[in-house]
Amino acid sequence: MRRAGARGARGRPRAPARPDPASVRPRRPRALHHAAPHHRARRLPRRARGALRVSRVSRPDPARAELDRRVRAFIRERTADDFREDEAGFEALALELFAFQYAHCPPYARFCDARGRAPGALRSWRDVPAAPTGAFKELALRSFPPERTCKVFRTSGTTGERRGALYLDTLSLYEASLVPTFERFVLPDLAEGARARFLVLGPSPGEAADSSLAHMLGAMVARRGAPESRFFVRGGELDTGALARALAAAEESEEPVVLCGAAFAFVHALDALAARGAAFRLRASARAMETGGYKGRSRELGAEALYRAIEDRFGVSPARIVNEYGMTELASQFYDAVLREPYDVALREPAAPRRKLGPPWARVRILDPETGEDCAEGEAGLVAVVDLANTGSVIAVQTADLARRVGGGFELLGRAPGADARGCSLAADETLGAPG
Repeated sequence: MRRAGARGARGRPRAPARPDPASVRPRRPRALHHAAPHHRARRLPRRARGALRVSRVSRPDPARAELDRRVRAFIRERTADDFREDEAGFEALALELFAFQYAHCPPYARFCDARGRAPGALRSWRDVPAAPTGAFKELALRSFPPERTCKVFRTSGTTGERRGALYLDTLSLYEASLVPTFERFVLPDLAEGARARFLVLGPSPGEAADSSLAHMLGAMVARRGAPESRFFVRGGELDTGALARALAAAEESEEPVVLCGAAFAFVHALDALAARGAAFRLRASARAMETGGYKGRSRELGAEALYRAIEDRFGVSPARIVNEYGMTELASQFYDAVLREPYDVALREPAAPRRKLGPPWARVRILDPETGEDCAEGEAGLVAVVDLANTGSVIAVQTADLARRVGGGFELLGRAPGADARGCSLAADETLGAPG
């Protein structure tokens, strides 16, 4: 799922087959074994014993655990060093992770072999083959045993459409990546430990367990959210009344407000509030974070029109609206730099377009679709990402998104012609239904 920014059962690890209860004789409680040793515990049938063996969770791979530890340390170091890049450290980790994933993810290894790319033959992180996002719909791209799966995030899609999936055996690196990046680009003016009032135009993680966007926002609410933070989609419906009451209360509060959701969730909220004749003027400290494209199967709204509508209805100026770009298939995200500009002299270019920046443990390449080579500054190409936090899957992912490199970041241009419609915005549009 592309989010431009949040994020079928095919590929889900199967639960071990349960033995037929009629074929399994009951065993005596363990305590009775000692009290009456002459009563031997009857053995389970062979089929049942096999099922129990399958259900055991394997131990973590020591090599993978060490790679996770080193990536986590790299994230901490780069965060403490104001997100400065470490080219040598990034490259060493990228090549080692590639070698591990090549050895432990057979579908990815076959993909690499078909391109003549194998460990030892690569000289740079730029040589790591990028798996296309479409492969996540067809294959279980995981670098760990299936029984260790603890979480599955799925791409959005229409009913009956096959959905891509990211399988995780740990959430620690996922959250180690998302938290400092969100704080840097969405909450740069908040003191360390300060809390904001999150008003989320989407479901909670409990209601959307396979949504990477819901998980991301849930993690941020838990870490930086004030007690009045709320999710306003319940049972697939936007609670417009609760949202209106929360916005009215936020107008009177000194707490910074973070209004966030998929682009089309904003469209639905704007239309619902307009039908009520409700408008709000949030304080100057408020900001909005929107994610997803600007097309769905209901009303379409371009980015500029969306930002004007947000300003008119909520009182949040476009200069304080951040677009997030991420995807289900990756652990890291990228954000508009608009709220970072007061803190980074290099970003103060008034004539520059909005550009995305991300963490130094994830790198973006803009590739010529014909040659696969890096595009020159300003030339349009396809976005490919190498994300060190994707240790359990594959670190390199090729998208169908068009962008051009601008001023140390990149400007997102939209989907490549012919690319399938997807993204969190589509999910929000389908979940909430067409505005009335």
